Amino acid sequence: MIQEKRSLSQMAKLEIYTDGSCKKLGSKTTFGGWSFIALRDGVRIYETAGSEYGTTNQRMELLAVLNALDFAQKNRHPNESVVIYSDSAYAVNCYQQEWYIGWQNNGWVNAKGEDVKNQDLWVDIVPYFDNFWYYFEKVQGHSKNYWNNECDRLAQIEAQTLKDNFRGEQNLDG
Repeated sequence: MIQEKRSLSQMAKLEIYTDGSCKKLGSKTTFGGWSFIALRDGVRIYETAGSEYGTTNQRMELLAVLNALDFAQKNRHPNESVVIYSDSAYAVNCYQQEWYIGWQNNGWVNAKGEDVKNQDLWVDIVPYFDNFWYYFEKVQGHSKNYWNNECDRLAQIEAQTLKDNFRGEQNLDG
């Protein structure tokens, strides 16, 4: 694995920063935002963001990663590695500590005997964990990393806009 990582660091890279955000209204109604920014040779080539009602921060982090992977799959150059940067320990630790292997072997049940949360997203993310061209790296959230902060800003705007435009038509608290 060390040799594999070393060789990846010498390849051309598509770098993608991701982030998610979640805001609450009352005790249960939530508004989430996600974003990603793609860079090639340190230059921003694409960015996007989205939002979702009735969600969690973890789900928004994963939606950012999943959308980034979808973009990378369609836009990666031949022989170009993809580095996904996330400040989500949930997303990156699953990759680095290989939680997903146990989940799959246990029928998508975690170590506590509970169904894995966000399984609908994980099943689309996990195949990239075993793909040589894709690597996932943790970045410190809310630090001096410009691109992470920019993703955070975009995700926050999405969540806040959704919250500000909420009119209560949806019964999200079920």
